[in-house]
Amino acid sequence: MKTRRNKLYLLILLSCFSGYTWLYFSLQNELIAKHTVEVCFIKHITNVPCPSCGSTRSIVSLIRGDFMEALNMNPLGYLVALIMLIAPIWIMLDVVMKSNTLFNFYLKAEFHLKKPKFFIPLILLVIINWIWNITKGL
Repeated sequence: MKTRRNKLYLLILLSCFSGYTWLYFSLQNELIAKHTVEVCFIKHITNVPCPSCGSTRSIVSLIRGDFMEALNMNPLGYLVALIMLIAPIWIMLDVVMKSNTLFNFYLKAEFHLKKPKFFIPLILLVIINWIWNITKGL
């Protein structure tokens, strides 16, 4: 169980670090060239935005304090930003306190998300967000 916890924590930390790095370069690129680099493989291949397209721009808008622009870019940006802020702190607290609170939360969330009454509405929300990304021409 401890190995699974450590792998999860490492994966989350690496994901957060990658996200922070991508945000740093996105902010630098925005300041210098006033444009963003698109890396969405789905959009490059199909010319249709994926459900998460605009998340980076949403987080950049949050950093600038433009909350409505962040919501218009992609509401998922709020969720990603929240995870990127909370997860590393939660992991550090778990390591220092020698506890498993984040891992236990993950296991409970995974258990509940396997139930149709939870995963069907979430999938519908992602599909609605995807349709919205397509209609606004993201």
